[in-house]
Amino acid sequence: MSGRGDSEISETGEEQRTEGAQDVEDLEDLEDVEDLEDLEDVEDLEDPDDPEYVARRARWTAAGSGALLALAGLAAAVLRVTGSAPALVPAAYAFGAGFCAFAAFLGSRGRTRRALWVLVAGVMVMAFGDQFD
Repeated sequence: MSGRGDSEISETGEEQRTEGAQDVEDLEDLEDVEDLEDLEDVEDLEDPDDPEYVARRARWTAAGSGALLALAGLAAAVLRVTGSAPALVPAAYAFGAGFCAFAAFLGSRGRTRRALWVLVAGVMVMAFGDQFD
């Protein structure tokens, strides 16, 4: 037979029991107050109900969407300049992209409500400018 003997199996079982006992001892060591306070601090950083976390996420969202829409507006303006569209169309895209870039700036500074309204205005300018084509 090409298997392990009974003595080998019992030894690995004892090793597993010993490792399990060490894990229990490690858990008992975590009952130290300082260790638990450190763990609580880590949990607070990623708490989705934490107002600071919500504000940080709102700033990143406003800044990211503003930058993305500004780049899209500039790309549309460049594409319209090279085509046969009237000059008002690429100007509207560029002006709307400027609004969106300003919204990204506002969002990065924490003015997320104003950034939202400026983003809406910038996209509206781009949409109305596209109607002149």
